[in-house]
Amino acid sequence: MTLNPSFEQDLLALLPRLRRFAVGLCGDPADGDDLCQMSLERALANRDKWREGTRLDSWMYRIMRNLWIDEGRATTRRRATFVAEDAGLSVGSDGAQEAAVELSLVDRAMQQLPADQREAVLLVMVEGYGYREAAEIVGCPVGTLNSRLVRGRDALLTLLGEKA
Repeated sequence: MTLNPSFEQDLLALLPRLRRFAVGLCGDPADGDDLCQMSLERALANRDKWREGTRLDSWMYRIMRNLWIDEGRATTRRRATFVAEDAGLSVGSDGAQEAAVELSLVDRAMQQLPADQREAVLLVMVEGYGYREAAEIVGCPVGTLNSRLVRGRDALLTLLGEKA
Protein backbone atom coordinates (compact mmCIF):
# COMPACT_ATOMS: atom_id res chain seq x y z
CA MET A 1 0.00 0.00 0.00
CA THR A 2 1.51 3.29 -1.12
CA LEU A 3 0.73 6.46 0.79
CA ASN A 4 -0.40 9.36 -1.34
CA PRO A 5 -0.77 12.55 0.74
CA SER A 6 -2.80 14.26 -1.98
CA PHE A 7 -5.27 11.36 -2.14
CA GLU A 8 -5.69 11.35 1.63
CA GLN A 9 -6.04 15.14 1.86
CA ASP A 10 -8.62 15.18 -0.91
CA LEU A 11 -10.49 12.36 0.84
CA LEU A 12 -10.49 14.32 4.11
CA ALA A 13 -11.83 17.38 2.32
CA LEU A 14 -14.75 15.29 1.01
CA LEU A 15 -15.77 13.99 4.45
CA PRO A 16 -18.58 16.49 5.18
CA ARG A 17 -20.20 15.89 1.79
CA LEU A 18 -19.76 12.12 2.07
CA ARG A 19 -21.31 12.07 5.52
CA ARG A 20 -24.27 14.20 4.38
CA PHE A 21 -24.87 11.85 1.45
CA ALA A 22 -24.54 8.78 3.67
CA VAL A 23 -27.00 10.10 6.24
CA GLY A 24 -29.38 11.02 3.44
CA LEU A 25 -29.21 7.53 2.01
CA CYS A 26 -29.56 5.77 5.36
CA GLY A 27 -32.00 8.14 6.99
CA ASP A 28 -30.16 7.85 10.31
CA PRO A 29 -27.00 9.64 11.44
CA ALA A 30 -25.50 6.57 13.15
CA ASP A 31 -26.09 4.34 10.12
CA GLY A 32 -24.81 7.14 7.88
CA ASP A 33 -21.61 7.36 9.92
CA ASP A 34 -21.17 3.60 9.63
CA LEU A 35 -21.69 3.77 5.86
CA CYS A 36 -19.25 6.66 5.59
CA GLN A 37 -16.63 4.74 7.56
CA MET A 38 -17.09 1.60 5.44
CA SER A 39 -16.77 3.71 2.30
CA LEU A 40 -13.54 5.29 3.51
CA GLU A 41 -12.13 1.89 4.47
CA ARG A 42 -12.95 0.52 1.04
CA ALA A 43 -11.48 3.55 -0.70
CA LEU A 44 -8.26 3.34 1.29
CA ALA A 45 -7.99 -0.39 0.69
CA ASN A 46 -8.54 0.13 -3.05
CA ARG A 47 -6.73 3.43 -3.56
CA ASP A 48 -4.64 1.81 -6.30
CA LYS A 49 -7.84 1.50 -8.39
CA TRP A 50 -8.48 5.25 -8.36
CA ARG A 51 -6.90 6.99 -11.30
CA GLU A 52 -5.14 10.31 -10.78
CA GLY A 53 -6.91 13.03 -12.75
CA THR A 54 -10.38 11.51 -12.33
CA ARG A 55 -13.01 12.85 -9.94
CA LEU A 56 -12.46 11.50 -6.47
CA ASP A 57 -15.91 12.63 -5.31
CA SER A 58 -17.68 10.64 -8.03
CA TRP A 59 -15.56 7.58 -7.23
CA MET A 60 -16.39 7.89 -3.53
CA TYR A 61 -20.11 8.39 -4.14
CA ARG A 62 -20.15 5.27 -6.28
CA ILE A 63 -18.33 3.26 -3.58
CA MET A 64 -20.79 4.55 -0.99
CA ARG A 65 -23.82 3.84 -3.15
CA ASN A 66 -22.69 0.28 -3.84
CA LEU A 67 -22.01 -0.36 -0.15
CA TRP A 68 -25.39 1.10 0.76
CA ILE A 69 -27.14 -1.22 -1.67
CA ASP A 70 -25.17 -4.23 -0.39
CA GLU A 71 -25.75 -3.34 3.26
CA GLY A 72 -29.42 -2.61 2.65
CA ARG A 73 -29.94 -6.05 1.22
CA ALA A 74 -28.07 -7.65 4.11
CA THR A 75 -29.78 -5.75 6.92
CA THR A 76 -33.35 -5.35 5.69
CA ARG A 77 -34.57 -8.34 7.65
CA ARG A 78 -32.56 -7.52 10.75
CA ARG A 79 -33.38 -3.84 11.07
CA ALA A 80 -35.50 -2.91 14.06
CA THR A 81 -38.45 -0.61 13.45
CA PHE A 82 -38.50 0.87 16.95
CA VAL A 83 -37.13 4.27 17.85
CA ALA A 84 -34.08 4.22 20.10
CA GLU A 85 -34.84 4.81 23.78
CA ASP A 86 -32.89 8.05 23.97
CA ALA A 87 -34.54 9.53 20.85
CA GLY A 88 -36.91 11.63 22.96
CA LEU A 89 -34.26 13.05 25.29
CA SER A 90 -33.36 16.01 23.08
CA VAL A 91 -36.93 17.04 22.19
CA GLY A 92 -37.51 20.65 23.21
CA SER A 93 -33.98 21.23 24.44
CA ASP A 94 -32.83 24.02 22.15
CA GLY A 95 -35.98 25.93 21.23
CA ALA A 96 -35.78 24.98 17.54
CA GLN A 97 -38.65 22.51 17.72
CA GLU A 98 -40.45 23.79 14.65
CA ALA A 99 -37.37 23.49 12.46
CA ALA A 100 -36.66 20.04 13.88
CA VAL A 101 -40.23 18.95 13.15
CA GLU A 102 -40.00 20.26 9.57
CA LEU A 103 -36.67 18.53 9.03
CA SER A 104 -38.05 15.34 10.53
CA LEU A 105 -41.04 15.48 8.16
CA VAL A 106 -38.72 15.94 5.18
CA ASP A 107 -36.48 13.09 6.39
CA ARG A 108 -39.49 10.78 6.76
CA ALA A 109 -40.78 11.77 3.34
CA MET A 110 -37.33 11.14 1.81
CA GLN A 111 -37.28 7.65 3.33
CA GLN A 112 -40.63 6.88 1.69
CA LEU A 113 -39.21 7.53 -1.77
CA PRO A 114 -37.94 4.58 -3.77
CA ALA A 115 -34.17 4.27 -3.51
CA ASP A 116 -33.50 5.42 -7.08
CA GLN A 117 -35.57 8.58 -6.62
CA ARG A 118 -34.01 9.31 -3.22
CA GLU A 119 -30.51 9.02 -4.75
CA ALA A 120 -31.43 11.43 -7.54
CA VAL A 121 -32.92 13.97 -5.12
CA LEU A 122 -29.92 13.74 -2.78
CA LEU A 123 -27.31 14.09 -5.51
CA VAL A 124 -28.97 16.92 -7.46
CA MET A 125 -31.02 18.86 -4.90
CA VAL A 126 -28.90 18.35 -1.77
CA GLU A 127 -25.35 17.81 -3.05
CA GLY A 128 -25.75 20.18 -6.00
CA TYR A 129 -24.48 17.89 -8.76
CA GLY A 130 -25.51 18.55 -12.32
CA TYR A 131 -27.69 15.97 -14.02
CA ARG A 132 -24.83 14.54 -16.07
CA GLU A 133 -22.53 14.15 -13.05
CA ALA A 134 -25.28 12.59 -10.93
CA ALA A 135 -26.15 10.19 -13.75
CA GLU A 136 -22.50 9.11 -13.94
CA ILE A 137 -22.38 8.51 -10.19
CA VAL A 138 -25.57 6.43 -10.26
CA GLY A 139 -24.63 4.73 -13.53
CA CYS A 140 -27.70 5.56 -15.62
CA PRO A 141 -28.52 7.76 -18.62
CA VAL A 142 -29.17 11.46 -17.95
CA GLY A 143 -32.80 11.13 -19.05
CA THR A 144 -33.37 8.34 -16.55
CA LEU A 145 -31.87 10.41 -13.76
CA ASN A 146 -34.00 13.40 -14.77
CA SER A 147 -37.11 11.23 -14.69
CA ARG A 148 -36.21 9.87 -11.24
CA LEU A 149 -35.57 13.39 -9.98
CA VAL A 150 -38.88 14.74 -11.25
CA ARG A 151 -40.83 11.78 -9.83
CA GLY A 152 -38.95 12.06 -6.53
CA ARG A 153 -39.51 15.80 -6.23
CA ASP A 154 -43.21 15.44 -7.07
CA ALA A 155 -43.60 12.61 -4.58
CA LEU A 156 -41.89 14.71 -1.87
CA LEU A 157 -44.21 17.63 -2.54
CA THR A 158 -47.21 15.31 -2.33
CA LEU A 159 -45.97 13.67 0.86
CA LEU A 160 -45.32 17.05 2.43
CA GLY A 161 -48.72 18.38 1.31
CA GLU A 162 -47.40 21.13 -0.92
CA LYS A 163 -48.32 22.07 -4.46
CA ALA A 164 -45.72 22.13 -7.25
